[in-house]
Amino acid sequence: TGGHTTEILRLLSCLSESYSPRHYVLADSDKMSEAKIRSFEQKRAETFSKSQFSLDRIPRSREVRQSWISSAVTTLYSILYSLPLTYKRKPDLILCNGPGTCVPVCLSAFLLGLLRIKKTIIVYVESICRVETLSLSGKILYYFSDYFIVQWPDLKKKYPKSVYLGRIV
Repeated sequence: TGGHTTEILRLLSCLSESYSPRHYVLADSDKMSEAKIRSFEQKRAETFSKSQFSLDRIPRSREVRQSWISSAVTTLYSILYSLPLTYKRKPDLILCNGPGTCVPVCLSAFLLGLLRIKKTIIVYVESICRVETLSLSGKILYYFSDYFIVQWPDLKKKYPKSVYLGRIV
């Protein structure tokens, strides 16, 4: 919500028209991000006439300061909710940047790849505000992403699988 959405929209603004349609996945309780996405897509349509997008909502996997035990339950529920959505959309690429909502979607896509239903490339971009440690989403998706991008050299040193590109947002 908010900062993560702003960061991902900055990344998307650099993508060509060939990255269409785009399917955004939001937490069901996230109202602010939908307005930002719609505004971004309206501006994008002025440049790319064939621009297409959709919005999908899933249950929030974890609230801020939610206990670990209850987070496991709500995340599992969110993964089960994400599986049919990921199966329906069969994305070629998932580009995500850290909100907890991305974990169930990425794990669902990873599972579809394991089952040989659809291989999805997962690109995780750690938030620019993560200078010394990974976010919880980053700690999980470090093991499941195809590309794990960090924006600070210290994180590259700590996490050798990561790719350091400098500040990209």
